[in-house]
Formats: sequence, structure tokens, C-alpha cells
Amino acid sequence: METNMNERIVVGVDIGTTKVCAVVAAVDPLCCINILGVGVAGSDGLNRGVVVNIDKTVAAVQGAVEEAARAAGVEIRSVIVGIAGDHVQSFRTSGVITISPRDREIVTHDVQRLIKDTTHVAMPADREILHVIPQEFVVDGQDGVADPVGMSGVRLEGTVHIITGLVSAAKNVYRCIEKAGYQVEDIVLEPLASSCSVLHRDEKEVGVALIDIGGGTTDIAVFEDNTIRHTTVIGIAGNNVTDDIRRGLGVMRDQAEQLKCRFGVALIDMASEEEEITIPGLGGRPEKSIGRSPLAQIIQPRMEEILEIAAIEIKRSGYTGNLAAGVVLTGGGSLIPGVGDLASDVLGVEARVGMPTGLDGGMVQEVSDPKYSTAVGLVFYGMQSGAGEGAISIGGMVHHGEDRAPRDSLVNRIAARMKGWFDEL
Repeated sequence: METNMNERIVVGVDIGTTKVCAVVAAVDPLCCINILGVGVAGSDGLNRGVVVNIDKTVAAVQGAVEEAARAAGVEIRSVIVGIAGDHVQSFRTSGVITISPRDREIVTHDVQRLIKDTTHVAMPADREILHVIPQEFVVDGQDGVADPVGMSGVRLEGTVHIITGLVSAAKNVYRCIEKAGYQVEDIVLEPLASSCSVLHRDEKEVGVALIDIGGGTTDIAVFEDNTIRHTTVIGIAGNNVTDDIRRGLGVMRDQAEQLKCRFGVALIDMASEEEEITIPGLGGRPEKSIGRSPLAQIIQPRMEEILEIAAIEIKRSGYTGNLAAGVVLTGGGSLIPGVGDLASDVLGVEARVGMPTGLDGGMVQEVSDPKYSTAVGLVFYGMQSGAGEGAISIGGMVHHGEDRAPRDSLVNRIAARMKGWFDEL
């Protein structure tokens, strides 16, 4: 999408369990990124990141995108949308090809053929590939090659990180966007998108884990040597904290959410024994008061559980000892005071709360909040022409109808993104 001033417009839509967030941004010829509009709409059409009610999700998408479009003063036709949910899985695989004997020089088409070879893996019929992310290349036995294009060789090997998701989940995301009246430009794994907006390049180089605590899911991504090494999505997050407060204090769910956001802390030691909170009574009963400490005693165990599961996933990746930059927390769940200190205690590494950075103008202050990390990250991903800091996305396998697009036509999309990926190395 282009404006009259030669600016490219990119729209990111984060379809979350509790909210849908849309961000409209423009990049000018000097590569400055300006936020033109932001829209947020409450959402209850998803469960743990997966669409369970099409109509409610469509209404939320329309509300968020229209609000962002009004603020930006532009007409929106296509969007980049995020996907999450505990159905997302990832694994590593390898491929090998031989180079044409004509000149023995590796060209982009050879790398494309190699990536295509790595996608020929056996998968259940209900799953499809979302992203293929190169890890490293080997040329004639020489490993540690980041960019093989231009090198001479006979045998090219490569290791990739493949991210898959349920076909039905991806189809439903597409269907919601299209029923809302927009086209899907790309579909991107949400932790991959968040990493584009909150992680610094030096953190990705030395090793860092991103933990995005949303409403329905907690997304985890591990980086080292400027590429993603492990991804996973777990189905326990901020909504579980809210439900614990609702049950523990006997209040309505909306009241529990307000208590969490206004008075909640992640560490019991941070709660004042003297400070009291007034809780509305139910069914005409008189209101009652409790201290902040009982509220913290409900929140801390659940936050510890989320972080402990994240620690298990990071350990499973094999990169626990490689996190020189520690962990970066983002998402709405990271807004609870004390989460950074709790994460540092549970994970045993340095932790910080991350928010979108690298923006040049416009509504920067409005999106400088961890809850906008994914939506802003989708914009960054789009600005990078889908390269996504080393990711070669072949999202779009499920779109515009019931039948999946042929694998070959989708893998061919890699060629257009390959140059952008190498530029990032």
C-alpha cells in the first residue's frame, strides 16, 4: 500500500485472546518508521489464541482496524496478521543438494532449492508449515556458513527451523480477516513478530529468550547468533491469573481483571500489609475490604508457574546456558509490577521488561507499551519484506478457500524474500 508521498503503508493486526490490536505505520524513503494510527477492540472470540467464534472475532477485527484507519487517515485494504495458540509446534531438519557443474558457484536459486528440499518432511494432514528459518549452511563440508551465495562448491547442506500450525487454526484466522473486509498480506507467528520490535540485535547475537505473556497464551522464542533457535507457545497466561483472583476473592471476572491491573503485584514482598482494597459485594451484599497481600498471594504462584513452564521449554531447546542477555518479558502480563524480578529468580538469569523500540515518529508514545509489542512487531516484519530477522516465511499456505495452495507455488515465494534475509545477516 502506498501513499501519495511515496511512503509504504503497513498494517499489523494482533488477534489476541483478550483484545485485537491494529497498528498502521508508514516507512519513508529514508527508512524512518512512523506510527500513523492505533486501534484496540476487546475480544472474546478466541480461546488460548485460537479462534472459537468467527462472528465475535470479525467484529473485533473490524473495530480495531477501523479505529486505526480513522486515526491514520488512510484506507486499509490488506493487513499482516499474527497467529499463536498452543497448537504451534517447531522442529529442526536438514537438507542437501548438489550444485550445477556448469560453474560450481552457488546462486540464490540453489539456496531456494535447498530450502524447498528441507520442507519435504512427513507431517500429519491437519498441520501445515508457517515459517522456515535457516540456521546454518555447510558448503563441501565447511560448516558455519551464514551466506553461501557466491561461494564455490559441489555440495550444499543446510539446517532449518520449521514452525508448523494447525491448518484449521490458520484457515479461521484468514476467514476472520477476509470476512472483516480485508486481504491477508501475510500470516506470522506472534513471538517471531514480537521479537522484531522488542529485542536488540546484540541480544539476539549473544543469546536471549523472549517470553511474551498474553491473555490466553505465553509465547517463547530463543535467539542466538542473530537467528531464532527455538519457538513454542504454551496455553497458560494472564487469563489464568485473572481466573485465580476471581475464584479466590469471589468477584466477577471484570472486577478480577481490574484488581489485577490496578493493585496486583507479582511478588508478595512488594504488597503492603496496611493498604486495603475495597471489593464490591455480589447480589446486593455489602462491599468488603482486603489487603494487597492476599491479592499478591494469589498472583505470585500462578506467575511462578508460567515462568517455570517457560524455563522448562527453554531448557528443552538446549540453549539454557547460552542466554548471555537473559530473558526479555513482554505482552500484557509483563505489566504486573515485579514480574521482572520474579522471572530473574525463577529462571536464574537477568530479566527485563521489553516494549517496542526503533520507531521514529507519529504515535510512538501510544504504542510504547508491552501490550503492543506483537502488533508493532508485525509492522516491522512487514517493513522487512517478510524477512523477519532471518525468517523465510512461507505463510499463506491456507487462504482464499478450502483447498491448500500447492507447496511448490508457496515455496517459490522464498526467492523474493531471500535477498532481504541475506541483507539482515
